[in-house]
Amino acid sequence: MGNGTNGTSLVNVMGKSHQPELPRSSRSLLPVSVIIPVRNEELNLPACLASVAFAAEVWVVDSGSSDRTVEIAKASGARVVQFDYHGGYPKKKNWALENLPLSHEWVLLLDADERVTPALEVEIGAVLTRPDSDGYYINRRLIFLGRWIRHCGWYPSWNMRLFRHARGRYERLESGEVENAGDVEVHEHVVLDGRAGYLKHDLLHEDFKSVYHFVERHNRYSNWEARVYHNFVHGIADGIEGGRQLKASFFGGPLERKRMIKRLWARLPFRPLWRFLWMYLVRLGFLDGRPGLIFCMLMTMHEAVISAKLYEQELRRKE
Repeated sequence: MGNGTNGTSLVNVMGKSHQPELPRSSRSLLPVSVIIPVRNEELNLPACLASVAFAAEVWVVDSGSSDRTVEIAKASGARVVQFDYHGGYPKKKNWALENLPLSHEWVLLLDADERVTPALEVEIGAVLTRPDSDGYYINRRLIFLGRWIRHCGWYPSWNMRLFRHARGRYERLESGEVENAGDVEVHEHVVLDGRAGYLKHDLLHEDFKSVYHFVERHNRYSNWEARVYHNFVHGIADGIEGGRQLKASFFGGPLERKRMIKRLWARLPFRPLWRFLWMYLVRLGFLDGRPGLIFCMLMTMHEAVISAKLYEQELRRKE
């Protein structure tokens, strides 16, 4: 295990100050360590934890929550550790992968607003029994305002979430400080050192928080994305020292193609307009009804905020 520059030391994780782990379900548990990064997730966390009751080990990596997040996590039998971010590298997910004393070879990484379905649980159990890859992409199904967003370019949405923990780390897309961008990797992808496979069943992604929180969260994300857009345009994203990065290629897998498109996208003018037309018309977002229209409008606003912050960054550099 590596020792990151951020976060709580392993003495605090495993020492006397840590609450003893409660006994998990008496049914047969799968040999996988679940990691859930959180901060003030009392609304989403109960459903997430209930969906991974099949796991032999669950870690909740908190960042000083002021609500009932920690209480809920401990009551479920999860192991709780605090992560104190001081900027730079690593952020929360990589820190957890490098520092937590995981009991199992395989790790399943989830956000608090995600849930493993019974069908996906069965499939995970099957691949852990006879794995033919070192990691598996899982397709996320976004539920927004009570409706599955099947269009808008949001489905399928493949993410590497189940993998041998020694074989995967989240990529580094920038090395500088980004104001108010948060302490957890959001849009970065896992770079796997090994063979990747794909699971058939979906992971549910539904945030029980309000649209207010959706907008607030994407305002923070836009700080990070403005920096990444700048890096893509100026070629800074290649070769970040000491970090892995997902390859951008039209001839690779879906994530590699998506990364190449993202690099080209960052250079386009009028991105908010193109984003709405692409999501709502080309990718048939209008078939998702009113939630689809609202989602497309919010993501168009998100793109406009990124463009504004990118322009603001350029002005500051000229001063």
